[in-house]
Amino acid sequence: MTTSFPSSNAAALAPLLECRDISVTFRQTRTARDLLSGRKPLKLHALRNVSLAVKPGEILGVVGESGCGKSTLGRTIAGLQAPDSGELRWEGRALAAGGDRKARARNIQMVFQDPYASLNPRMTLGQMLDEVLLVHGLAASAAERRERVDELLLMVGLAPQLKERMPHAISGGQRQRVSIARALAVEPRLLIADEPVSALDASVQAQIINLLEDLRAKLGIAILFVAHDLNVVRHISDRVTVMYLGEVLESASADALFEAPHHPYTHGLLDAIPLPDPKHRKRTPGVTGELPDPLHPPAGCSFSSRCPHAVDACRAARPALEPAAEPGELREVRCIRPLSTTGAALAPVHLHRHS
Repeated sequence: MTTSFPSSNAAALAPLLECRDISVTFRQTRTARDLLSGRKPLKLHALRNVSLAVKPGEILGVVGESGCGKSTLGRTIAGLQAPDSGELRWEGRALAAGGDRKARARNIQMVFQDPYASLNPRMTLGQMLDEVLLVHGLAASAAERRERVDELLLMVGLAPQLKERMPHAISGGQRQRVSIARALAVEPRLLIADEPVSALDASVQAQIINLLEDLRAKLGIAILFVAHDLNVVRHISDRVTVMYLGEVLESASADALFEAPHHPYTHGLLDAIPLPDPKHRKRTPGVTGELPDPLHPPAGCSFSSRCPHAVDACRAARPALEPAAEPGELREVRCIRPLSTTGAALAPVHLHRHS
C-alpha cells in the first residue's frame, strides 16, 4: 500500500499531476444539409486551456455549474478522453495520450457518479474485484486474490460476506463503496471522484465523504473531487478550482476562497448556497441570468454576459488566469476587475458542515 502522507505537508511538495493548457473540443455531427450547403460543423469547447496541479496527498475540489467541463476534465486525466492540445504531466514526466493505459490505470483511478451504471450487473461484487486483481497481476494465486478481496471490502466499510451478492442486491451507498474498493484494488496514487455522492441520500453522502477522508489519511492518496455541492467541497477539499464554460476562473485554498472569493462568479455561487436555517432567507439571488450557449460563448470574458461588474473591457478580450496580487496568497483569478480591487462588499457565507 501507499505510505501515509499528512495533508498538511502537501503544499511543500512538487505536483503529482499537472494539467498544462488542456483543451478538449467536441464537433457537431454534420448533416446532409450541412454537406450540401458547405456549412462547417460547430465546435463545443468543453475545456479551454485548463491548467491545474494536484499534489501528493491533497484533495483538490473542482466546482461549477452543469456543463462547465468538470467531468470532461476528470475523464481526460484518467485517459478516457484524449485532449486536443495541452499536456498532462505525472511527477514531471509527460503522459502521452495514447500511452500505456494499464500503467496509467495503476496510478490514476476514477469513481463515477452512478455506481450502478459503472458496475457489471452480471457479476458478483467479489468477481468484479477479483477481475481487477487478475488483469493487473496483483496476486499470485486465487487464494491470495480472495484474501485481497476481503481486505478491500473491509477497507471501505463492507462485510466480506457481501462479495457473493450482485449489484442490484445492495444499496446505492454500498454500491459506491464497492466502486471505491475496485478503484483502490490497484493501489492508485490519484483518485478522481466524479460527483461520487450526488446520487445518494444526505446521510449516505456524509458516510462516503468521511470514507474518502479516512482513505486519504491512511493511504496518502490524492483525490480530485468533482462536485457541485459547495458544502461538501469545502468540508473535504484542501484547495478548490472553480470552472465555467470550460475555463478555470479561480483557484485558491478552500478557506481563502470561501472566506473571500475574488471572481464574481465564485461569489455568486457561494451566495446562492441555501441556508440551513429556514428563518434566514437569502436577499441576493447568487448568479443571475441564463447560462450562455456553449456553442456560441460570449466574446471576451466567458462570464461577462452574467457578471454584475462587467465593463466594455471585459467583453473586448479574454482575460488570462493570473496570480492574485496579495503577498503570500496562493490564488489565481481570471478577471480584470476582481472583487478584491473593485470595492464590492462581500456578504458573509454561511455553510453547514457534514458530520
